[in-house]
Amino acid sequence: MSGLEPPPPHFHVRYGGHKAILGIEGLNVLRGDLPARALGLVKEWGRLHGQELGDDWRLARDSQPLRPIDPLE
Repeated sequence: MSGLEPPPPHFHVRYGGHKAILGIEGLNVLRGDLPARALGLVKEWGRLHGQELGDDWRLARDSQPLRPIDPLE
């Protein structure tokens, strides 16, 4: 992700002292890092909530309030 190109649809993750940005499509790490176990859980959550993540991405792009997404249980 450079400053010149618009970023692909993505979401931010924080876990302990780690931070990462994952793409919504493909759930690949675009920037940062997470421990393997946390990354696996985030990817599982992302697979379950892909539609909601995409909907929130569009809301964010239009400067609208985001809708909460349930955590992984």
